[in-house]
Amino acid sequence: MNIRTALFMAWGLSVLVGMGMARADSGPLMPRVVPQAYVQECAACHTAYPPGMLPAQSWQRIMGGLEQHFGTDASLDPATVQQLAAWLQTHAGTYQRVAEAPLEDRITRSAWFVRKHRDIEPGVWLLPSVNTAANCAACHTGTEQGIYDDDRLQVPAGLSPRQRRAWQD
Repeated sequence: MNIRTALFMAWGLSVLVGMGMARADSGPLMPRVVPQAYVQECAACHTAYPPGMLPAQSWQRIMGGLEQHFGTDASLDPATVQQLAAWLQTHAGTYQRVAEAPLEDRITRSAWFVRKHRDIEPGVWLLPSVNTAANCAACHTGTEQGIYDDDRLQVPAGLSPRQRRAWQD
């Protein structure tokens, strides 16, 4: 490979990273432009997950079933559903890690999520500071930017001394 090709490839990767479409660490960035409705409606109840965490078919099913959104009626007006569905489809995950839709279209049931969190004791998810595996911000300090790498972890409040030692290993 010549220097010109190498520079072009490096530039291309930097553009993709800047657009939030490629990551060197463990997780997709939140796209630079996030619809205000996504923040107001979705992030009001749970983590504003980067769309790249699920494949397009999962987002399609989720947006098509908001009246029964994981046990809650999250219905929205048709225009907002259309706007968010289009945005989620545009930014859905296309890389190997999310090639297959997880069970029940739940991020926390995806193979990559289960693999990354396999050493977390079940009791940690029940801590008041965590409450659920879907509360990414309890441990990941970069969730608002869609950054979930291991270098930005914080120990959740309420761990026992034994759990704290296991967390730090």
